Formats: sequence, structure tokens, C-alpha cells
Amino acid sequence: MVEIISVRFKEGGKHYYFNPNGEQFQPGEGVIVETSRGTEYGECTQGNTPIDEMELTAPLRPVLRRATPEDLQTREKNKEREKKAFQICQQKILEHGLEMKLVDAEWSFEGNKVLFFFTAEGRVDFRALVKDLAGTIHARIELRQIGVRDEAKMLGGLGICGRPFCCAQFLDEFQPVSIKMAKTQNLSLNPTKISGTCGRLMCCLKYEQEAYEDLVKRSPKQESFVETPDGAGTVSSVNLLRQTVQVRLDSAPESPKTYQNCELHVVRNGKGKRPEGYVEPPLEELAKLRKPAEPETQTPDLKGSASPLAAALEAVFNGETPRYDGVGEGGREPRSEGQKSRSRNRSRNRRSGRPQGEESAQAQNPGREQFRKPRGGERPKDNRERPGGGESRPSREGSGERKNRPYRRRRPRSGGGGGKPQGGAEG
Repeated sequence: MVEIISVRFKEGGKHYYFNPNGEQFQPGEGVIVETSRGTEYGECTQGNTPIDEMELTAPLRPVLRRATPEDLQTREKNKEREKKAFQICQQKILEHGLEMKLVDAEWSFEGNKVLFFFTAEGRVDFRALVKDLAGTIHARIELRQIGVRDEAKMLGGLGICGRPFCCAQFLDEFQPVSIKMAKTQNLSLNPTKISGTCGRLMCCLKYEQEAYEDLVKRSPKQESFVETPDGAGTVSSVNLLRQTVQVRLDSAPESPKTYQNCELHVVRNGKGKRPEGYVEPPLEELAKLRKPAEPETQTPDLKGSASPLAAALEAVFNGETPRYDGVGEGGREPRSEGQKSRSRNRSRNRRSGRPQGEESAQAQNPGREQFRKPRGGERPKDNRERPGGGESRPSREGSGERKNRPYRRRRPRSGGGGGKPQGGAEG
């Protein structure tokens, strides 16, 4: 894990990671950092945060120090010098007659370099312009050509929605936008309506593209042959947001009807005619496709209800104490003596650990006690010890001449399969 801070050099610009060198920074603080263009002033947008080293694409550059009031004054002076440099460069471009549009001028924090941004339709030979600017401004000159989208991001403005440009507010990088996105979202293909101030397709077309792609998968295509609760027909239009379609029924093609997507059965998706040999199902089967109406929720009337719970709730609402032990509205009938006895027996069995229902079974069948299965080491009285070791089993009825014989517990067999265990005595 590596500790980093995020720094931004311009409003709406890209965020860069820097090494804080053990110091703590808060969002909004000014910092002086080391960049590829030298020492620069930036604004901290994210405080100290640990991240995985695998997320870093380049080695971290260090933060030199926290910005001081003198650094802020230097920054303000550089902004005034940028305005003068912009006017001088604009005048020199007109003198040299170059087909280029100057967008912005940026003076380095150290004050030894000026960077000019411009747009042009093609390549421009500005070598003479650079020499003339260097002799006038007395600093290192660098000209950089940018695109129209970067121009809109630098200059800013208001879009057709009435809000500031997304690229100038929060977009760090430009996402690719295609005309296919406008087709998927059923937008007008008029360039003036789907293009931004920069002349390119609006970046906001990308925002809802995934949602529209998911809706397209759930909806039938236009000119699809479908079955509806009112018969078969062809889809004439699709509303993705409402998830509805208009269908021209074969029985009434002049009056299309609107159906939900869940009420349709697609026979042939896409532009296709009625399938050959297709037989339309009867209306009784097609009526099953209709979405069932949701039942209306009604508030139950607690007054006069025969339910004990409803009567108890009514008593609570009226400020009364509900009764459950007496007979009457909301109450229960008193228990009989047999019910009370069984309840006491269950409680006694629960405390003693005996299974429930044993007491009641003995009470109903009193002669069962003499046939009760012996517990523990208790044996029946007719079992007697016989000479030869072990206890004898009682003889079975109908056993004939079979005599009672002592029985022994079997020894476990060894792993060798039938051999006597070592050190054992033969019984």
C-alpha cells in the first residue's frame, strides 16, 4: 500500500497522484509539486489515501511543500502576465497571417516558460512566430495544437440544457460517443440537436447508453410479428422508456393498439412478414397473455369483525383493555378441566425432561405400566443367572425343544478377517 494525494492544476482538469512525503493534506489546500514541466502550483482535491501499488501507472512525484501566501501572490502575478502574453500572441498571429485560433496562454509557476494552446484545421508552420514571440516576451515559448473538445473544456460555457459544460465541470477524460447511441435512444439524427457547442456529439449521450441497451433487449424490434391478447399483428412503434409497443392487428390494421411488453409473444423478431403456415391460436389462449389487473387494496373494517385479533385491536384503539379469558366479543371460551389437566401434565414433563404426552397415555391406559420396557440395568423377574457365565434370555413361545442358553456379546472382528485377537482367551 502507498499513501497518495490527488492534485488538480485547473478547474475541471484531470487529477494526478503525488507522494505526500509523510505530511497530512486536506482537500482545498494549495501545494507546490514537481511535474514534468517543472515546479507547479496545484490544489489538493483528495487528502492522504492509501492505495494499492498496482493502481499506479507511473512513479509518484513528490510534493515539495505546502503553498504559502507568497506562492499565492506569485500565482496571481502569473495570471496577469498570461493576459498580456495572450494579447501579444494574438497580434503576432495576425501579422504573420497564420490560419490558427489562439485558445489560451499558460505561464509556468517559475516564470520562465509560456505555453500557448491553439486550434487549426491542418498543420501550421509557426517557426517564425515562435522566434518573434521569444524576442518580445523574453521567455521560453511553446505552442501546442488541441482539438475542438479540449477548446470547449478550456473556455467553458452553457450547453443546450442550460447547465455548464460537463467537460468543464467534472469530466476528467473524454469518452467516445457514436451516432449509434443516438439511434439506440430514438433521438433525432439532426446534427444541430445532438451536437454540443464544440460541434461534436454531446458527451451526455454516453450517460444513459447502458440503460437503453438493457431496455432494447427486453423489447421487440419494430416490424416484428407478435401475438397479443386481441390477436396477431405487427409492431408499428416501440417506446423503450414506458416498455410499451403499438401493434397493428391483422383484424383491424387501421387502429393500432398499445400493449405492454409482458403481454406480447414474439413469433418473428425484426422486419419479417407473417410466417408461412402460421395458424393463429384461438382468442381464449391469447387472452391469457393479458396482464392481470392488480387487486385494489382495501382497508379492513375492524368494527363488528368476528376475529378475536380485530376485536382486540379495536379495544386498544378505543383506549380499553382487551380481554381474552372470558366469553364475549374478542374473548376466548374458558378451558375445560381436561384441557387444564393436560396442560399441567405437559408442563410437568417439560420440567422433568420426559417426552410430552407420556402422562396422558398412562392415564388413558392404566394397564400399560406392567408391560413397560425396563430402564437401565433393570431386568424382568423371570430372568435368572445360569452357570457358565452370562445371563439367560427368556424362551420364546413355540420354540419347541430349544432351551435357554447363555449368550455372550460378540467380539469385534480384527482387520485380518476372522483371526483371534492377540492375548484373548477362548470363551
